[in-house]
Amino acid sequence: MITSKQRSELRSQANGLETTLMVGKGGITENLISEAKTQLEARELVKGRVLETALLSAREVSDALCEEIGCEGISCVGSKFVIYKRSEKKAQEEARIARELKKKKANPVRRGAQERRRKAKEEREKRNEYFRQSAIAAAIEKRKQGDR
Repeated sequence: MITSKQRSELRSQANGLETTLMVGKGGITENLISEAKTQLEARELVKGRVLETALLSAREVSDALCEEIGCEGISCVGSKFVIYKRSEKKAQEEARIARELKKKKANPVRRGAQERRRKAKEEREKRNEYFRQSAIAAAIEKRKQGDR
């Protein structure tokens, strides 16, 4: 069971969807049910339309499909309906992507602090190298003057 906020979010996502499921004068057939299952597995959110020749309303078709497939009816407006079922394949894919992002994405504050420390260390090393080279040059110059 989904909450009203989730249903509202799904309705807003369904606005941009193309109608992919058509119910004609044959009504709810095995072919229609299998097509709805495959589309739900691939997309999770499916928009359908009941043609004028069908003797059913969009609400009746939506309720019958939801009962048969085990999905959720999101909305019925006019002759169009939207159904939703969480896809296991998509859930696994999203979980895999989230794990990969978690591995790649470290704490940004920590990463920034580490970067600042690394740059400060590089600056110290450059400065120390400069003074070391200056001291060596000064010692060589002093030795040359002492030899004269």
